[in-house]
Amino acid sequence: MSVGAFTAATDTGRKRRRNEDAYVVAPPLFAVADGMGGAQAGEVASRLAAAALSDTDAGSLFGPARVTSLIQEANRRVHERSSADPATSGMGTTMTVALVEGDTVVFGHVGDSRAYLLRDGGLDQITEDHSLVNELLKSGRLSPEEAETHPQRAVITRAVGTDPDVDVDAFAVPARTGDVFLICSDGLTDMVGDGEILELLQGHRDELPKAAKALVAAANRHGGEDNITVVAFEIADDPAPDEEGATLTMPAVGSELEDTVVDAPSPAAEAADAKLGDPPAARMRLALTMAGMLAVAALLLVWGLVR
Repeated sequence: MSVGAFTAATDTGRKRRRNEDAYVVAPPLFAVADGMGGAQAGEVASRLAAAALSDTDAGSLFGPARVTSLIQEANRRVHERSSADPATSGMGTTMTVALVEGDTVVFGHVGDSRAYLLRDGGLDQITEDHSLVNELLKSGRLSPEEAETHPQRAVITRAVGTDPDVDVDAFAVPARTGDVFLICSDGLTDMVGDGEILELLQGHRDELPKAAKALVAAANRHGGEDNITVVAFEIADDPAPDEEGATLTMPAVGSELEDTVVDAPSPAAEAADAKLGDPPAARMRLALTMAGMLAVAALLLVWGLVR
């Protein structure tokens, strides 16, 4: 088995001033990163993490160990930059990575970007959100309907770069010919339900670029409150002849990243983002896993007291 057709699309959305998402499409490696932090720090974090995937040699590692090593290197670079540059202090990024190896697709995952599998007309989410709302869902304290509108649904409990070390969910999914895998930032999933994602992806199953554009358009049609990024790829018996060996890397790499200048936004810009509900500050309040777990514990304690 190998990678057949593949595509990517990204859009700033209707409410944001900058696109803090980044993606890597370098078959057999695919990834999406959704940055967070003040000023342009989220943009820096996601691009540093994506660049780490593009130029890191994982040596003789394979499977989950390989994707874990790649994400840990991304974590090291983001945290190192954040510690050295006051303008990017505390920045972080989500990261979801897929690596096609033989008859499996290996995933590495941190944060609330997602990976889905389209197979036999059904769509399954194969990553678990590292988010406060998901913890409340698992504990039974929130219903799926309540989770969709929860005011803290953007708060994540795990991120790349916020700590010297990161806990990576890494696992392998057996693949079949005809499978389509979708990786996306929460700018898609917060706006578009799984049912509509399935409908659009299945409807353009044989033309993945159209599927990606349709998903982005749907997110914008439903409000476009955040940056939207989608990456999709197909499992085939043989590589697509016109795409074999192609590489598309969205973020700048190498020296361009090292020269990135982060300017403080104007008071007017800060006010505009606050009015729009800009998520960086809220997301960073619980970006560390420990802080997120403490928040969940506190909520559960309060719940128990009032019952």
